[in-house]
Amino acid sequence: MKWFGVALGAGFVAAVIAAAFGTTAAQASPSESFSRGGTFAQRLLTAHNLERDRVGVPRLKWSAKLAGDAQAWADNLARTNRFEHSQNRGDAGENLWMGSAERYTAEQMIGGFVQEVRHFRPGQFPHVSMTGSWHDVGHYTQLVWRDTQQVGCAVARGRANDVLVCRYWPAGNVIGRPVL
Repeated sequence: MKWFGVALGAGFVAAVIAAAFGTTAAQASPSESFSRGGTFAQRLLTAHNLERDRVGVPRLKWSAKLAGDAQAWADNLARTNRFEHSQNRGDAGENLWMGSAERYTAEQMIGGFVQEVRHFRPGQFPHVSMTGSWHDVGHYTQLVWRDTQQVGCAVARGRANDVLVCRYWPAGNVIGRPVL
């Protein structure tokens, strides 16, 4: 499944999150390292945890290993100009996002996953979408999956787009299990 930030726009949820942080695209350089305060990676983690707090599931912790794996895949996608899930991610879940280079903040990127909440209905996976297709909420359900404990994300610049890869451990979207 492809999800393009450009095609769907930043959405209301992303705008609310970005407004709460007072960010602009110029302030959101994906090349910032995680080790500095208020960095791009920390903002990605915070955007995840804001939604997890809202629905009452435990906060995620940042994983340098998952972020490293995500960076390798993001670099590959940017280099090859492809947009597809990795087949070699072990037990990790994965969310992908793509949008025009240098146009989106960390909060808007994660907001793209969060905006899928408009189609979400609580229940056992995969019966969690008001549209009848779990693909319409799959990024969101992975983001809020109760049993997921860690996340690591990375961004790479392609010819015209930024590609975000987020890896989650343990993976969510397990058939027959409740999301929340």
